[in-house]
Amino acid sequence: MATQSQLTWLALGATTALGAASLCWQKHEKRGRGLLLSPSRGSLVDAARTLNRGAGLLAFSVALDSALEHYRGDFANRAMYTPLLTASLSLLASAQGQQDRSTRANRLRHTIYLGAGASGLAGTAFHLYNLSKRPGGLCWNNLFYGAPLGAPSALLLSGLLGYYSERLRGACDEGRPRVFGLPVGEAVALMATGGLLGTCAEVALLHFRGSFQKPAMYLPVVAPPVAAGLLASTVVAGPGYPRLRWLSRLWLRFTAFMGLAGAGFHALGIARNHGGWRNWRQNLQVGPPLPAPPSFTGLALAGLAAHTLLDEENDPARYPRRPG
Repeated sequence: MATQSQLTWLALGATTALGAASLCWQKHEKRGRGLLLSPSRGSLVDAARTLNRGAGLLAFSVALDSALEHYRGDFANRAMYTPLLTASLSLLASAQGQQDRSTRANRLRHTIYLGAGASGLAGTAFHLYNLSKRPGGLCWNNLFYGAPLGAPSALLLSGLLGYYSERLRGACDEGRPRVFGLPVGEAVALMATGGLLGTCAEVALLHFRGSFQKPAMYLPVVAPPVAAGLLASTVVAGPGYPRLRWLSRLWLRFTAFMGLAGAGFHALGIARNHGGWRNWRQNLQVGPPLPAPPSFTGLALAGLAAHTLLDEENDPARYPRRPG
């Protein structure tokens, strides 16, 4: 029977293999095949549907994570039911938006996404207040074991991704669509960059609490900042650096695979606890959070959608350059 160390290295090897397999996505994308982790290229609607996909993954992660954490807290405050409702609605809206090829924004989805974003913002403030009133205030011990700041922020990001998707659909007939005063490609790229860095900070805190007992625990602390840096560099450098864009896309795909593989790592961590999955009622609550890693996948999808939008904005056939 394999030891825990052998299982860990096997899981790490599987993650590395997934990352290497992402090299093949470049060839498939050139053939125009629609892939799960690669947005279709050529229209704002394609990018909007990719953002719906990312928003849905984040909402799915938040819905399950908040259900487990708030159940452990015995739903002491009725407001603890709010993220379950808003995240579930965001997930349903995202699933419907993924199937929608219309160039018109949907008011119901738009309202749901705004509600999810507002819920995430309020939840972040509530968790911050909860930490500040504990003995010691904002100390390391409370950051380790108090209400997590990153969980409601993921719901905020889900709402933002969905909001951007609806803005994209509503801007299909405009000249150069802009969001918050920025070209939409840059706006989505900066939002994905900030989300990757913020999620990475939360993971670094929790893995530091776990003393980085396994080598694989370093991967989600190292890979997302690299993806965020490459994405931001792509925005700053402009269209004149195709190798940089290729590397950024590749690393975002690796980050997306890493998020999915991370759920497998956490499932392995739960299995190592006393009783394993036979004692799932307890181990799901005390073990590593199973639904958390796919948040990286959702944000990586947003980064890939940003690349699609940046390519659109720099396409002279779609947006002719004005002389002078």
